[in-house]
Order: sequence, then structure tokens, then C-alpha cells
Amino acid sequence: MTGISEERTPFDWETRFRDGDTPWERRQLHPAAAHWLAEGVLAPGLSVIVPGCGRAPEVVAFARAGLHVTAGDVAPTALAWQRERLDAAGLDASLVEADLTQWRPETPADLVYEQTFLCAIPPRLREDYERAVHAWLKPGGRLLALFMQKAEHGGPPYGCSLEAMHALFPAERWEWPADNAFTAWPHPSLNGKPELGGVLVRR
Repeated sequence: MTGISEERTPFDWETRFRDGDTPWERRQLHPAAAHWLAEGVLAPGLSVIVPGCGRAPEVVAFARAGLHVTAGDVAPTALAWQRERLDAAGLDASLVEADLTQWRPETPADLVYEQTFLCAIPPRLREDYERAVHAWLKPGGRLLALFMQKAEHGGPPYGCSLEAMHALFPAERWEWPADNAFTAWPHPSLNGKPELGGVLVRR
């Protein structure tokens, strides 16, 4: 669908986390997450799914802010790290070890916080992921999206141009903001190449 090359050998995510070979990690709250918390988009009492959570600090931050957090990953080492931090902070979240393109929650959520999952999976799985996210959300639920703007072929991370994302998240299933409403957040591990942050609404 995307024409993006997938020439790299698939990542063994568990080995990468176990060995600490994770140069993509910010180790601090993403500025978009801080913005959405401050603006009340990520509000206490709402439910949020964090796919491909890895060792992102957002899981603890969202739980601390009073959200009902479900965080998923395929790497048990990453999930154990999240559990240790949650326990140390006296907080709770539901942690799911699964192929998230196939996983479905018992109850649809209010929000999905998409930070690194879409750019990490092979593009051939993107349509599976779109179907999953649509199923995860309630009608009117919001996808807090960060789309990686990376021109080079191959990955991960794979580039997520707005043109490709409009095709992936079609208007009959998603309400889109105007393209100029997206905020560019530079990514420190990719020489400042931005992620475009915006909110899509599930129809």
C-alpha cells in the first residue's frame, strides 16, 4: 500500500530491550504528551490505550494524571520495567503482552496515544493496525497521533507521511483535523526530523 521498502531484518524487540539497545527512547515525557495533558485532552477518568509502550514514561505519567491506562507491547522485559515503575509509584495500569494488531480490549477506550507503534511496524501491517485502533476506540474516541516524517526508505522507524496516513485512516472512518493544525515535534534521535502531532476522531 505504501511503497515503502521493508528490506531490514525484522527487529527482535525483546532482545533489544533486554540488551538496552534502544536508541529511539526519549527517557522523558514526549512534549506532545505534556501538551495534551496540559490542554485536558488526556483528562482524569478517561481510558487510554498506549500501544508499543516499551519503556516510555507516558504510562506512569498518564496513570499519575488519573487516566485508566492500558499499555501493550510484545516485549516482556519492557512490560516488566513498566510494572516496576508503576508499583514504585503506587499506581496501576493494565499491561498487555500481545500482537497488538490482532488484540482487542474487552471495552473500547476513550483515547489511543500513538507515539511509536505505527512507525515501528512493517508497513504491510498498517491496515491491520488501523482496523485494530478503530476497534479499540469508542465512536467519538480520539486517536492522539504522532506521525513520523522521514523521507528515507526502510526502517524501523518507517516514515508516515500525511498523504499515506490520509489513505490509511480514511475520512469515512476518521474525522481529520486540517493538515496545518498538526504540530511538528522534532525527534532527538533522528537528527531533529519531526513527528507531526494531531488528533483524529473515530467515526
